Amino acid sequence: MPKMSRSRRSFLQTSAGLGVATSLAPALFVNTARSEDKPRSPNSRLGVGAIGLRYQGTVITEKAREYGDIVAVCDVDRHVREQARASFGSTPQIFEDYRDLLKRKDVDVVLIGTPDHWHAKMLIDACLAGKDVYCEKPLTLTIDEGKHITKAVQETGRVVQVGSWQRSDHRFRLAVELVRQGRLGELQQVEVVLGKDVVGGPFEKTPVPKNLNWNLWQGQTPDVPYIQERCHYTFRWWQEYSGGQMTDWGAHHVDIARWAINDDPVEIEGVATYPNVTDGYNVPIDFSARYKFGNGVELTVADHGRNGIMFTGTDGRVFVNRENIQGKPVEDLATRPLSREQFNVYDYDNHDRPERAGKLDAIINHMGNFFDCVQSRRQTISDVQGQHRSISVCHLGNISMKLGRQVKWDPVQEEFPGDAQANALLKREQRAGFEVG
Repeated sequence: MPKMSRSRRSFLQTSAGLGVATSLAPALFVNTARSEDKPRSPNSRLGVGAIGLRYQGTVITEKAREYGDIVAVCDVDRHVREQARASFGSTPQIFEDYRDLLKRKDVDVVLIGTPDHWHAKMLIDACLAGKDVYCEKPLTLTIDEGKHITKAVQETGRVVQVGSWQRSDHRFRLAVELVRQGRLGELQQVEVVLGKDVVGGPFEKTPVPKNLNWNLWQGQTPDVPYIQERCHYTFRWWQEYSGGQMTDWGAHHVDIARWAINDDPVEIEGVATYPNVTDGYNVPIDFSARYKFGNGVELTVADHGRNGIMFTGTDGRVFVNRENIQGKPVEDLATRPLSREQFNVYDYDNHDRPERAGKLDAIINHMGNFFDCVQSRRQTISDVQGQHRSISVCHLGNISMKLGRQVKWDPVQEEFPGDAQANALLKREQRAGFEVG
């Protein structure tokens, strides 16, 4: 996942090209934690503990060190944790078991960069230990886990940011605001393209590397023989640990789609072709899903086409991805910019409106927003309730695909009315000692 590192100047140049810089910038975000604004006294800097230091875990830890001190790192792979300590200095203590890290009094903030099947338990345990949490996306492995997480966060009052950082990118935020302010007319359809799942296998079973605690890596999932391709980055192509592209890229694009639609689905119909290979990747070879939302908007999710999101309304359409945002409603901003009063994207999902500070860096500083909210105790831009609802959309698609039929969804009760077969898929069996909740 690429880092977000746009400068203040580059954002102004981009926004000026859209004709919205002066009207849009002051209202975008508040309480930002820019590098020059972070606490300078060593006693005021927060202690950071990082769990899962391979790939994205290292990326977010590097970002976090701008605002806090890395005092502890944890990974079940000895090579990874030792490399992490070398990268972040000799001071941090290293741990194999995250529960030992959570016991440390000098850890104020926990970063979770582990595979998906560990997110929920680690997040809940960290909250119960009195830590604020930045957790990578997708938030959960199942819908049931999201219920446990939202309950734990509510009861403990901890601040949590989910790493779906497209909510902090000016292109996606602008697209959502254009929809919310009616610049596309009445929203009718949203099309999301995620990309293909990876196909592979059968893979060889080999002895567990001496540097890896395979039991801890597996966590709640079934205890199976070690296969190298199950572990580290390629875990996402196994249903035991993730949900394929539907939850991987979906945690970004489907989240933005739901943010703009401002409702939840009530009907889902997913179609998928699954591989038939022993000891190989088992996420769909091909997949698509169609959703009907309570407000009548239709969302389609597919694995082929141009990666990004297309919003279509009665008066126009807008396409957005990580490279650009385009469409006539965007072009019209040159002569009809969004006003400061109109631009209220931060209030989505019933956020309280905070004071406006007008610091442009905030719209591309997801980690900065997290540390700001840790200090102010405000709700983050990518909060657990919103992200639980968004990743639930992805899980619902996967459930419908697995069943091979349409399902009805009650977003209030968070269940499939009268559908015991579908409701059984809201959670999974968990190995003893690793239960969530």
